[in-house]
Amino acid sequence: MTELRVEGVYVGKPSVLGVHGREEVLSGITKSPVSAAEIALGEINLAGDDQADRTVHGGVDKAVYAYPAEHYPAWVAEDFDVSVAGFGENVSTAGADEKTVRIGDVWAWGDALVQVSQPRTPCFKLAMKTGRKDITPAMIDSGRSGWYLRVLRTGTVPTNGVMALKERDENAPTIEETYLVSFGNPARFSAEHRDAFLQLAERVLGTPDLSPQYRDGLRAKVARFA
Repeated sequence: MTELRVEGVYVGKPSVLGVHGREEVLSGITKSPVSAAEIALGEINLAGDDQADRTVHGGVDKAVYAYPAEHYPAWVAEDFDVSVAGFGENVSTAGADEKTVRIGDVWAWGDALVQVSQPRTPCFKLAMKTGRKDITPAMIDSGRSGWYLRVLRTGTVPTNGVMALKERDENAPTIEETYLVSFGNPARFSAEHRDAFLQLAERVLGTPDLSPQYRDGLRAKVARFA
């Protein structure tokens, strides 16, 4: 796997998603397709895209959210009423998934360079958008998380075409392995599996290209089981 097909690009500005408690919830999770053949990619956003709260969404390590289009049939088969861009992704991809994409992968997209930084962790806004509280545990259990990209070099990117793999550390953890450490519960493991979990956790935490915010949260979790 040396190429990812770009099947579509989606952007959106924050809007009122609903009401949580007594307060309106702003979110940029609702995206619209980009009809132009190309779009500008800056350090923290595609042109026309934004996030409501950059303390937890967006920023340099989560500038672009990529999601495999191949996952949607599984969601539909599980009776979730979602379609492409339904998870708030910026780019719909084909040709790779969480089992094959690795933290630190560098992809050439048009004349920009992007790098895989972390998996997506679902939050309550996804449940609000879909109207399904059970979509959060479903994403965690299935591992169909997608991944975030940081921008190493800004540029103009095609809305259809390919991302070409430029750099990869074959020893870096995959998105699936990173997610396993994030949501696995070693307290329920046998001693053998607990040791394997902690070894994987050490490998994930030692990955230099993992986003710092994600690493900090992961380190706090792992410390409870070490």
